[in-house]
Amino acid sequence: MSDSTPPPNASPTSNPTDHPVVVRVTRDLVAVVGPDAATYLQGQLSQDVAGLAVGDSTWTFVLAPQGKVDGWGRITRVADDAFEVLVDAGAGEAWEARLRRFLLRTKADITVTPAVPVLALRGEGSADVVAATGPDAWRPAGWPAVDGFDLVLAGAAAEDAVTRVVGAGVVEVGAAELEALRIRAVVPAWGSELDADTIPATVGQWVIDASVSFTKGCYTGQELVARIDSRGGNVPRLLHRAEVQGPPPSPGTPVLVDDVEAGSVTSSASVEGGSVALCWVGRAVVVEPDGSPATVAGAPARVFSPPVVAPSPSAPSVPGRVSFGR
Repeated sequence: MSDSTPPPNASPTSNPTDHPVVVRVTRDLVAVVGPDAATYLQGQLSQDVAGLAVGDSTWTFVLAPQGKVDGWGRITRVADDAFEVLVDAGAGEAWEARLRRFLLRTKADITVTPAVPVLALRGEGSADVVAATGPDAWRPAGWPAVDGFDLVLAGAAAEDAVTRVVGAGVVEVGAAELEALRIRAVVPAWGSELDADTIPATVGQWVIDASVSFTKGCYTGQELVARIDSRGGNVPRLLHRAEVQGPPPSPGTPVLVDDVEAGSVTSSASVEGGSVALCWVGRAVVVEPDGSPATVAGAPARVFSPPVVAPSPSAPSVPGRVSFGR
């Protein structure tokens, strides 16, 4: 198969956001509060949540006993005995069902608030915007290669927060732009890349590094995660990013590499010059460091390897920067 795609540095879809944007979205909010909250969550979640200081945030999985994904989200310790997990819209119900499963004789209450309004701030300079717009409880978004913060809102606070952020020079954009940024950053979403059949390691090493503690001790579902990690993270398929010179392909669309089906699309979004997509790619497919030519829905495309977390001295609430291997 000939390489008819332009080099990566010439692609209009390759450039990360170089200025901050803000988007109004909704998320589900899972709250766990009570004297036993930290102890209970420490045994249920993949991350070392007991080690979080009040105000710290990090990624975490909640896994089924067999080790597959029951949920993934950003957990924040809001008090010594209170935690909040910000999850994708519609994912809260699965989180609640899973956490209640082992809640016997535990002094902790679990509540889920669906469709909570959230401001998503993304792009280079986001930290400066947060510092300049007041002491709101912005939470680090934890996306690789994209600076960003999320602000959980209530009532009239939404308009006030947007006014202050836009007043600081931030452009307000729609959910479609945020979706394109998510895909570019290879951040999995519930219902698209994540569901109850997902093996954690398939969504990328950066997700494992950001979401799993291998030193904290036992938690439900640990065995599968530890076994795959000890074998070098080898899984049947991995989540990749694709840049397509055509409209957004539908989920399930085959991705062809060397005219052979290598995987399928999970999410896609329009961008200038074409579209971007996330896709599963089989382990046997070799993706070159600068991307490999592909075909998606009849259009020329290029598939890129998953991001790799770079070493960082950052605290758990501020994940390390990543390289996209090119």
